[in-house]
Amino acid sequence: MELNERGLRPTRMMTPRRVRGTVVAGLLCAALAALAGCGSTVASSKSATGAAALPASGGSAVGCASVGQATSVTVHRTMHLVQPSRASAVSVTQRKPATVQTLFGDFCAAVHHPYTARTMVACPADFGTEYTGTFYDGGRTLARFDYAPTGCQRVSVVTGSKTQSTLVMGNAAKAAPALQADMAAVLGVPKAQVIQPAVASVNPGGPDRSVNPGGTSKP
Repeated sequence: MELNERGLRPTRMMTPRRVRGTVVAGLLCAALAALAGCGSTVASSKSATGAAALPASGGSAVGCASVGQATSVTVHRTMHLVQPSRASAVSVTQRKPATVQTLFGDFCAAVHHPYTARTMVACPADFGTEYTGTFYDGGRTLARFDYAPTGCQRVSVVTGSKTQSTLVMGNAAKAAPALQADMAAVLGVPKAQVIQPAVASVNPGGPDRSVNPGGTSKP
Protein backbone atom coordinates (compact mmCIF):
# COMPACT_ATOMS: atom_id res chain seq x y z
CA MET A 1 0.00 0.00 0.00
CA GLU A 2 1.38 3.33 -1.00
CA LEU A 3 1.09 6.31 1.27
CA ASN A 4 -0.69 9.27 -0.18
CA GLU A 5 1.58 12.29 0.27
CA ARG A 6 -1.46 14.54 0.55
CA GLY A 7 -2.75 12.53 3.53
CA LEU A 8 0.38 12.99 5.57
CA ARG A 9 0.26 15.71 8.22
CA PRO A 10 3.46 17.68 8.05
CA THR A 11 5.54 17.80 11.28
CA ARG A 12 6.31 21.36 12.41
CA MET A 13 10.06 21.83 12.67
CA MET A 14 11.86 24.71 14.33
CA THR A 15 14.81 26.11 12.53
CA PRO A 16 17.99 26.95 14.50
CA ARG A 17 17.19 30.63 14.08
CA ARG A 18 13.73 30.12 15.62
CA VAL A 19 15.21 28.18 18.56
CA ARG A 20 17.70 30.93 19.30
CA GLY A 21 14.94 33.53 19.16
CA THR A 22 12.82 31.64 21.66
CA VAL A 23 15.70 31.20 24.13
CA VAL A 24 16.71 34.87 23.88
CA ALA A 25 13.11 35.98 24.45
CA GLY A 26 12.84 33.78 27.53
CA LEU A 27 16.06 35.12 29.02
CA LEU A 28 15.00 38.70 28.31
CA CYS A 29 11.65 38.15 30.02
CA ALA A 30 13.36 36.69 33.11
CA ALA A 31 15.77 39.63 33.28
CA LEU A 32 12.97 42.18 32.98
CA ALA A 33 10.96 40.38 35.64
CA ALA A 34 13.91 40.48 38.04
CA LEU A 35 14.45 44.20 37.46
CA ALA A 36 10.82 45.33 37.47
CA GLY A 37 9.51 42.86 40.00
CA CYS A 38 6.63 41.92 37.65
CA GLY A 39 6.54 38.26 38.72
CA SER A 40 4.62 37.45 41.89
CA THR A 41 7.52 35.44 43.36
CA VAL A 42 10.04 38.22 42.72
CA ALA A 43 7.74 40.90 44.13
CA SER A 44 7.23 38.90 47.32
CA SER A 45 10.97 38.42 47.80
CA LYS A 46 11.67 42.09 47.23
CA SER A 47 9.07 43.11 49.81
CA ALA A 48 10.59 40.82 52.44
CA THR A 49 14.06 42.22 51.81
CA GLY A 50 12.83 45.79 52.12
CA ALA A 51 11.14 45.10 55.45
CA ALA A 52 14.32 43.57 56.88
CA ALA A 53 16.29 46.69 55.94
CA LEU A 54 14.08 49.09 57.95
CA PRO A 55 15.66 50.59 61.12
CA ALA A 56 14.55 49.41 64.53
CA SER A 57 11.48 51.15 65.94
CA GLY A 58 13.51 52.61 68.80
CA GLY A 59 15.58 54.71 66.41
CA SER A 60 19.31 54.86 65.92
CA ALA A 61 20.10 58.46 66.88
CA VAL A 62 22.73 59.24 69.49
CA GLY A 63 23.81 62.36 71.35
CA CYS A 64 21.39 65.25 71.80
CA ALA A 65 19.28 63.99 68.90
CA SER A 66 18.32 61.01 71.08
CA VAL A 67 17.09 62.79 74.23
CA GLY A 68 13.59 61.38 73.77
CA GLN A 69 14.95 57.82 73.57
CA ALA A 70 16.83 57.82 76.87
CA THR A 71 15.53 55.26 79.37
CA SER A 72 18.24 55.30 82.05
CA VAL A 73 21.33 57.12 83.24
CA THR A 74 24.22 56.11 85.46
CA VAL A 75 25.80 58.84 87.59
CA HIS A 76 29.06 58.75 89.54
CA ARG A 77 30.18 61.50 91.91
CA THR A 78 33.81 62.13 92.77
CA MET A 79 35.49 64.67 95.01
CA HIS A 80 38.79 66.17 93.95
CA LEU A 81 39.57 68.26 97.03
CA VAL A 82 40.83 66.93 100.35
CA GLN A 83 38.36 67.81 103.11
CA PRO A 84 38.42 67.26 106.89
CA SER A 85 35.27 65.16 106.51
CA ARG A 86 34.92 63.00 103.47
CA ALA A 87 31.75 63.52 101.42
CA SER A 88 29.94 60.38 100.37
CA ALA A 89 30.81 58.84 97.03
CA VAL A 90 27.76 58.16 94.88
CA SER A 91 26.96 55.68 92.15
CA VAL A 92 23.33 55.89 91.01
CA THR A 93 21.29 54.37 88.19
CA GLN A 94 18.07 56.25 87.49
CA ARG A 95 15.50 54.35 85.40
CA LYS A 96 12.58 56.78 85.25
CA PRO A 97 12.60 57.87 81.56
CA ALA A 98 10.95 61.25 82.20
CA THR A 99 13.49 62.15 84.90
CA VAL A 100 16.39 60.89 82.77
CA GLN A 101 15.27 62.75 79.63
CA THR A 102 14.79 66.01 81.56
CA LEU A 103 18.40 65.98 82.78
CA PHE A 104 19.67 64.93 79.34
CA GLY A 105 17.71 67.83 77.81
CA ASP A 106 19.25 70.28 80.31
CA PHE A 107 22.78 69.25 79.36
CA CYS A 108 22.02 69.55 75.64
CA ALA A 109 20.30 72.92 76.04
CA ALA A 110 23.35 74.25 77.86
CA VAL A 111 25.96 73.06 75.35
CA HIS A 112 23.81 74.28 72.44
CA HIS A 113 23.88 77.78 73.95
CA PRO A 114 27.55 77.95 75.00
CA TYR A 115 28.81 80.80 77.12
CA THR A 116 31.61 82.79 75.53
CA ALA A 117 33.62 84.78 78.04
CA ARG A 118 34.61 88.24 76.81
CA THR A 119 36.51 89.08 79.98
CA MET A 120 38.11 87.21 82.85
CA VAL A 121 35.59 85.28 84.94
CA ALA A 122 35.70 85.25 88.74
CA CYS A 123 34.63 81.81 89.91
CA PRO A 124 32.95 81.20 93.27
CA ALA A 125 34.14 78.56 95.73
CA ASP A 126 34.94 75.22 94.10
CA PHE A 127 34.37 72.20 96.33
CA GLY A 128 35.81 69.85 93.73
CA THR A 129 32.50 68.01 93.18
CA GLU A 130 32.16 66.37 89.79
CA TYR A 131 29.53 64.13 88.23
CA THR A 132 30.16 61.83 85.31
CA GLY A 133 27.79 59.36 83.72
CA THR A 134 26.17 57.79 80.69
CA PHE A 135 22.71 57.99 79.14
CA TYR A 136 21.26 54.79 77.71
CA ASP A 137 18.41 53.62 75.52
CA GLY A 138 18.03 50.16 77.01
CA GLY A 139 21.56 48.79 76.66
CA ARG A 140 22.58 51.20 73.89
CA THR A 141 24.85 54.14 74.82
CA LEU A 142 23.46 57.51 73.73
CA ALA A 143 25.95 59.96 75.26
CA ARG A 144 28.31 60.52 78.17
CA PHE A 145 28.45 63.64 80.31
CA ASP A 146 30.66 65.51 82.75
CA TYR A 147 29.09 68.05 85.11
CA ALA A 148 30.91 70.19 87.68
CA PRO A 149 28.31 72.12 89.73
CA THR A 150 30.69 74.19 91.86
CA GLY A 151 33.15 76.97 91.09
CA CYS A 152 32.70 77.96 87.45
CA GLN A 153 30.03 75.39 86.67
CA ARG A 154 30.69 73.46 83.49
CA VAL A 155 29.01 70.80 81.38
CA SER A 156 30.33 68.49 78.67
CA VAL A 157 28.31 66.13 76.47
CA VAL A 158 30.39 63.46 74.71
CA THR A 159 29.11 61.49 71.72
CA GLY A 160 31.70 59.17 70.22
CA SER A 161 34.73 61.36 69.50
CA LYS A 162 32.72 64.61 69.62
CA THR A 163 32.69 66.73 72.78
CA GLN A 164 30.52 69.80 73.36
CA SER A 165 31.33 71.87 76.45
CA THR A 166 30.36 75.14 78.08
CA LEU A 167 30.49 77.04 81.34
CA VAL A 168 27.01 77.16 82.86
CA MET A 169 26.83 80.93 82.76
CA GLY A 170 25.10 83.54 80.61
CA ASN A 171 23.10 81.99 77.77
CA ALA A 172 23.94 78.46 78.89
CA ALA A 173 22.54 79.09 82.38
CA LYS A 174 19.39 80.67 80.91
CA ALA A 175 18.91 77.67 78.60
CA ALA A 176 19.06 75.19 81.49
CA PRO A 177 17.80 77.05 84.59
CA ALA A 178 16.68 73.86 86.40
CA LEU A 179 19.88 71.87 85.81
CA GLN A 180 20.82 71.59 89.47
CA ALA A 181 17.28 70.66 90.54
CA ASP A 182 17.00 68.06 87.79
CA MET A 183 20.32 66.50 88.78
CA ALA A 184 19.01 66.32 92.35
CA ALA A 185 15.91 64.51 91.06
CA VAL A 186 18.08 61.93 89.29
CA LEU A 187 20.20 61.41 92.42
CA GLY A 188 17.21 61.39 94.77
CA VAL A 189 18.71 64.04 97.09
CA PRO A 190 17.83 67.61 98.08
CA LYS A 191 18.92 70.25 95.58
CA ALA A 192 21.50 71.73 97.97
CA GLN A 193 23.36 68.41 98.17
CA VAL A 194 24.22 68.51 94.46
CA ILE A 195 26.74 71.29 95.19
CA GLN A 196 27.63 70.45 98.80
CA PRO A 197 27.17 66.69 99.26
CA ALA A 198 26.18 65.36 102.64
CA VAL A 199 29.06 64.18 104.80
CA ALA A 200 29.30 60.41 105.05
CA SER A 201 30.75 60.39 108.52
CA VAL A 202 32.38 62.72 111.03
CA ASN A 203 35.16 60.19 111.10
CA PRO A 204 37.40 60.74 108.03
CA GLY A 205 38.09 57.01 108.01
CA GLY A 206 34.41 56.07 108.10
CA PRO A 207 32.68 54.10 105.34
CA ASP A 208 31.19 55.71 102.26
CA ARG A 209 27.49 55.53 101.65
CA SER A 210 25.69 55.22 98.35
CA VAL A 211 22.49 57.13 97.66
CA ASN A 212 19.57 55.41 95.95
CA PRO A 213 17.43 57.24 93.36
CA GLY A 214 14.55 57.15 95.86
CA GLY A 215 16.49 59.48 98.15
CA THR A 216 17.38 56.97 100.87
CA SER A 217 20.89 56.18 101.97
CA LYS A 218 22.30 52.82 102.84
CA PRO A 219 25.64 51.71 104.33
